[in-house]
Amino acid sequence: MTAPNPSGPARMRTSDTEREQIAAILRAAMAEGRLTLEEGEERLGVVYAAKFRDELAPLTADLPHGGRDALARTPEARAMIRRETGGRFAFIVVLGAVLTGLWFLSGAHFFWPAIPLAFLVLGTMKHARHAHHPHWHSSARPRSSWE
Repeated sequence: MTAPNPSGPARMRTSDTEREQIAAILRAAMAEGRLTLEEGEERLGVVYAAKFRDELAPLTADLPHGGRDALARTPEARAMIRRETGGRFAFIVVLGAVLTGLWFLSGAHFFWPAIPLAFLVLGTMKHARHAHHPHWHSSARPRSSWE
């Protein structure tokens, strides 16, 4: 095995997971109509033939936000967000019931469970908003998961 080229950066090999992420982005872009069927199939062929990470980045560079928006709008992504958000709200309801029971048993006049519950609800809402719009919290340049 030869040593990496000392004058340039070492090339990192890509994984099957990284290839599948890019393939999912390209399929979503095809479904949105941003790529023609022929162009999408050509890029998918390059994705599955790629050996190094730097071969994948140009395949989504011309898509808005690197194609992440199209991926976030797929039915699978929306269903996952609904499941996660629903699970968080269910936890908040159960915790709210427990805290309200403790408040009732304590005989306190001030409804103190409102404070932690407000923070939990606001945090869940913020998480759900960022899950729907992943580029809001990133820089202007879209970043891939392997950068």
